[in-house]
Amino acid sequence: MIALVASWSSTAVVHGQLKNGFYSSSCPKAEAIVRSAVESAFKDDPSIAPGLLRLHFHDCFVQVTNRISFCDGSVLISGSNAERSAPQNLGIRGFEVIDAAKAQLEASCPGVVSCADILALAARDSVDLSNGPSWAVPTGRRDGRVSSASQAAVLPSPLDSIAAQRQKFAAKGLDDHDLVTLAGAHTIGQTECRFMSYRLYNFTATGNADPTISQSFLAQLQTLCPRNGNGLKKIPLDRDSHGNFDTSFFKNVKAGNGVLESDQRLWDDANTRRIVENYAGTIRGLFGFRFDFEFSKAMIKMSGVEVKTGRDGEIRKVCSRAN
Repeated sequence: MIALVASWSSTAVVHGQLKNGFYSSSCPKAEAIVRSAVESAFKDDPSIAPGLLRLHFHDCFVQVTNRISFCDGSVLISGSNAERSAPQNLGIRGFEVIDAAKAQLEASCPGVVSCADILALAARDSVDLSNGPSWAVPTGRRDGRVSSASQAAVLPSPLDSIAAQRQKFAAKGLDDHDLVTLAGAHTIGQTECRFMSYRLYNFTATGNADPTISQSFLAQLQTLCPRNGNGLKKIPLDRDSHGNFDTSFFKNVKAGNGVLESDQRLWDDANTRRIVENYAGTIRGLFGFRFDFEFSKAMIKMSGVEVKTGRDGEIRKVCSRAN
């Protein structure tokens, strides 16, 4: 757990009206309350950490319209046609943790802390609890009132080529460095066999395995996800340390041991490969710290793009529905 202090995290105003310590007067215990809720859930189930991180990421990657912004808590709204019901959001979890934090915040500071900010704080705390970095989260987001499944169509997919990933990230103001750095979140968490088994048995309808998978890892994956096996079986995204936030994900990609096709494709492109190589360096500690620093910076950048602040949106009383 590394607290990162740098010029970018000590600046009061970040991305418009977001700032560190936004609730220092209006709800001084806000961040501690969120932390307590995340810690309680993490103690019972450490796998909730990547779940909360993914939840925040998906909240920030929707298609922006005149009614929906990035990182506005719209993924938390329930409903048959809401974002969380979209196929791209299959398996997202952690709603109960956000709801628990919100209930405590409403009891302590009613109508003050947004669900969008709770998500951003919970994502930070999840990384920290997984032995990753901690950083100052700029807050002051407002909640959106609309959630539409169709807006989730632009979420990154495990099948995406580098060109598709680059396009989706660029639409959020994020570059190749941000893309590779944020993909490093897959150092924790799991996926299901159904999202990657096509790579093992019938890649591009050839009847063969994806040739970018190393032969030794291919045998392991085929054991974990046998042909016509249980597609819901969970497997780690980082075979070496899926519960620990570190740089082993990048070493796996370099060695042809990436689980998702989109992750392994990072090695195909010269520019993204160079960034993977930098993070997968052999000097223990130095490259881990660099990744920690850059990941924190990329998270702040991603979660501050085109958000609702000021009088836009609202502060939801319950995160699963608009007021």
